[in-house]
Amino acid sequence: MKPWLRAEEVLDLVHEQGGLTYLAHPVDRYRSSFSPERVIELAPRVDIIETYNAWARPQDNRLAAELCQELGKVAATGSDAHAPSELGLSWMEIEEYEGPADFLDKLRRARHVVTELSGTQRRA
Repeated sequence: MKPWLRAEEVLDLVHEQGGLTYLAHPVDRYRSSFSPERVIELAPRVDIIETYNAWARPQDNRLAAELCQELGKVAATGSDAHAPSELGLSWMEIEEYEGPADFLDKLRRARHVVTELSGTQRRA
């Protein structure tokens, strides 16, 4: 694969290989190159949108969740852990699945779990 492909090309290549596409922290002010308008442009090629990321600002997570719902995409929660101490801040609980289509269907109904730094859990 050649470097510096446009997002549309990468998303199409993932689908051609039978994979699912996932936008991680899509509108995070500090770690994303996507504007809400760009997420909307890419939506026909996107399967899953991360609606909670442990490192994203709350307002960025809210905006991602709003876009996900408006676009009818499947929501996901990510931990974005970069060190052992960051593991377990958030995760998803999903039923066993077989293949990409079943995964996507079960992810739609999966449980989002977010653990605050104080150790209490809440649904994202």
